[in-house]
Amino acid sequence: MAATKQRTGERRQMFADLTQYLWIMWLSIVVLFVVVELLTLEFTFLMLAAGSLIGGLGANLLGLEWWAQIGAAAVLSALLLFLIRPLLLKTLHKGADLTPSNLDALYGMAARVTRDFVDGDGMVKLDNGETWTSRAALGLILREGDRVSVRAVHGSIVEVETRPTPTPPPVPTAP
Repeated sequence: MAATKQRTGERRQMFADLTQYLWIMWLSIVVLFVVVELLTLEFTFLMLAAGSLIGGLGANLLGLEWWAQIGAAAVLSALLLFLIRPLLLKTLHKGADLTPSNLDALYGMAARVTRDFVDGDGMVKLDNGETWTSRAALGLILREGDRVSVRAVHGSIVEVETRPTPTPPPVPTAP
């Protein structure tokens, strides 16, 4: 019985020694989260790092038990993740340029046929100055000089359709 009490006392002493150095674990976790955040750049791991630093390390410095440190870090990380992160993302994307670019900019772009379409294939010059191999949509017959618009992009080929000709506004008649 005395040997059992001695082993229990040794375990408690060992656990007390380990919990004495929990601040090193909290700093290591914070550094790990910051490194992962630098790789992802989406504020998720930054919130976890802040929760671990303020909640976990802060609770450790206040002398709270290990389970209270973990609880404080978890609660604070969750609050930061669900309350602060959306505001940061909204602020970050506030001035974002919503202009379509790359392939997205080609959809709906006007073009002029530069070579007659034979068997549905031809060449068009887009309004941005690029010349593309193209395919006519719905079996259209297109001649050089026709105005078309890009309907879809399939690799290096654009699918085009006829562009509706704008009707001029009616001329007002004098009474």
